[in-house]
Amino acid sequence: MTSTDVRRSPDPAQVTTAMRAVYVAFIGAGFAFASWASRIPQVRDRLDLDPAALGLVLLAIAAGSVIALPLAGTLIGWIGSRATVIVMALVLAAAMGVIAVGSVTSVAVLTAGLFVMGLSNGAWDVGMNVQGAVVERHLGRVVMSRFHAGFSLGTVIGALLGTAMVALDVPVPLHLAGVAVLVAAVVPLTTRGFVPDVDTDPDGVPTERVSALSAWREPRTLVIGVVVLAFSFAEGAANDWLAVALIDDHGTSETAGTLGFALFLTAMTLARWFGGALLDRYGRVPVIRLLAGLAVVGLLLFVFGSPPVAFLGALLWGAGASLGFPTGMSAAADDPAKAASRVSVVASIGYCAFLAGPPLIGLLGQQVTVLRALTVVAVLLGVAVLVAGSLRPPAGTVPAPDRTPEQRV
Repeated sequence: MTSTDVRRSPDPAQVTTAMRAVYVAFIGAGFAFASWASRIPQVRDRLDLDPAALGLVLLAIAAGSVIALPLAGTLIGWIGSRATVIVMALVLAAAMGVIAVGSVTSVAVLTAGLFVMGLSNGAWDVGMNVQGAVVERHLGRVVMSRFHAGFSLGTVIGALLGTAMVALDVPVPLHLAGVAVLVAAVVPLTTRGFVPDVDTDPDGVPTERVSALSAWREPRTLVIGVVVLAFSFAEGAANDWLAVALIDDHGTSETAGTLGFALFLTAMTLARWFGGALLDRYGRVPVIRLLAGLAVVGLLLFVFGSPPVAFLGALLWGAGASLGFPTGMSAAADDPAKAASRVSVVASIGYCAFLAGPPLIGLLGQQVTVLRALTVVAVLLGVAVLVAGSLRPPAGTVPAPDRTPEQRV
């Protein structure tokens, strides 16, 4: 990138295009992941996996992410969020092809595909969050929660499609191969509309690029990461285990189990789309604490209630877990000069919990059932309540016209 390119701020039309491209990136990531998650019960049965074995297989996704996440910030610094998302979308599509084959052939092939999926999805996630923060600053208004609503919308579409595929008895390989082709065709083409990641001030003067590694030494950034970790764990546990728990522990049909997962995702999507009004009126800290409590209530209803009550619990669980991740992204981006590096760190921590936590549920579920193991999520959400004050903007942050009353202090 030349100095001339760096100094040129995108015009409003380019920012609008970038905003739409970020929506597609979030929707595509959610759609791909939920497409896989919606077929976990069928893959488990086909390969005869018990909860502990399934947890270890799912750990392959986490392992790929653990390798990708510490490198994602540096990669984005080298090639930018645009190229990162394009490349990783293509890699993820290829990985889903391998998963499609492994789902009916062997655990080894399935695990290899999931590892590459985690590797690519981790870098993709950080890249789209960095670009989302850039777009949010250029727009001058809070839109991060709606980007994450796009991710949730993608998961709803993926889960509903998965429900239809299960009901129609469509083979898992055919389903996942079709998803892979769709992701490879749509996401790279659309994300070409991303704007440059380098921050500029209102006069178009570039700010100094900050090392991606330096943010890992900042206490506030790391504590924000703890908040995001708890909410990501709550979301990831539902993605991997909600349908399984409904089927195995609550005794529902496979279709009903997948539908319960879709209900969770629908609640999360709606809360993310409309939750910005709560943040505008009451501020980040009280809203996040309230939603953490709502998610805990939903979890307890899901775990200890009857099957109909469990569906209500899934609804509250989804709504309560909705805003933690996007609010953490916005909090990490409060200082435009350091937004990219801080967003990379917080997204990395959150994504690690999103994928690494659920396999631990599987290992614990082998001892006490998956349903009881899910109570661990409530403990982490309690920790998030205690440290949610870190989401408050630091002193000296310049408020945007439409920031929350709390942000204007």
